Amino acid sequence: MSMVGSRNPDAALSPAEAILNALPLAVIVVGSDGMIKDANVAAEDFFDMSVALLRRHALRDLVPFGSPLLALIEQVRQRGGAVNEYKVDLGTPRMPSERLVDLHVAPVPEGPSEVVVMLQQRTMADKMNRQLTHRGAARSVTALAAMLAHEIKNPLSGIRGAAQLLEQQASDDDRILTRLICDEADRIVKLVDRMEVFGDKRPVQREQVNIHMVFDHVRRLAQSGFARHIRFVEDYDPSLPPVLGNRDQLVQVFLNLVKNAAEAIGESATDGEIQLTTAFRPGVRLSLPGSKSKVSLPLEFCIKDNGPGVSDDLMPNLFDPFVTTKPSGSGLGLALAAKIIGDHGGIIECESQPRRTIFRVLMPKFTGDDAEPGGET
Repeated sequence: MSMVGSRNPDAALSPAEAILNALPLAVIVVGSDGMIKDANVAAEDFFDMSVALLRRHALRDLVPFGSPLLALIEQVRQRGGAVNEYKVDLGTPRMPSERLVDLHVAPVPEGPSEVVVMLQQRTMADKMNRQLTHRGAARSVTALAAMLAHEIKNPLSGIRGAAQLLEQQASDDDRILTRLICDEADRIVKLVDRMEVFGDKRPVQREQVNIHMVFDHVRRLAQSGFARHIRFVEDYDPSLPPVLGNRDQLVQVFLNLVKNAAEAIGESATDGEIQLTTAFRPGVRLSLPGSKSKVSLPLEFCIKDNGPGVSDDLMPNLFDPFVTTKPSGSGLGLALAAKIIGDHGGIIECESQPRRTIFRVLMPKFTGDDAEPGGET
């Protein structure tokens, strides 16, 4: 017997179906023959398939060969009791990135040999931990920026001044060298200027911001320049409340993410696509370091692209400073984005596989309480 029943998009859901589909955890029912008999909405998202398509597959077709999940199901059938397994990787060739989940498998009393499987992705907890690491990296860059400003910019101004004096009396051949000294000194100063952004410890001036206006502005900038050859798809939640933030800094973050997506797709791509999505995700809360309080992060903003994806060896350190795959890149863009979002009380994370890379930003909503993030809402 199916827990969810046959789901018809045009039919009214029963209370049980509505509750099951409201769950953020993926739930599937597996028949005695190993075929998937039903699934909730979260399971459709997890497997990236509609429930109608899932019902055409056996579970073994959607999980890695020899997956512990299959053994757990057999164990449940034999014992007639529920079992749990933690940190199981359900990554597959179809979805090759690591997907660690906690598994809860139990028999269905009304259905002989049928089992219900609940999958809880561990990514959110891991994202929270990684985000604290990103903030630690940003603090390291802050200290480095302060040192660079004092120890490098001042001597550079002297070097540049000396080169300009030599240039006045130099021959044409030597003038090329003095100009090279000046140009390279200017380049280093510009890099240090970018680093000094990390050392800005002033409180972020925040107010209520319509994120859709920010996304529209970023899209227009991109389509008029570096992403003119790329198709943009917008999927916005029109009822989304304002975000508590600094508009200019948010434009800087999302313009950087869109630019990275466009560069990943490449200028030669004919089917390049970038999706801008917004959604309300209640229930996501971030524990503040050194405090028992939690901040609600219900606003989700995503930049998705169909480029080749981020390499596995780069992913763990993606938001660290000076990490880049671009020949001329400084590796500060994503580190700065992580700092700005962290200063806003939010988190930023990346999920990537070929032709499906997602940069996801979770942030607090505007509450009107002195333009400061509310706690539990």
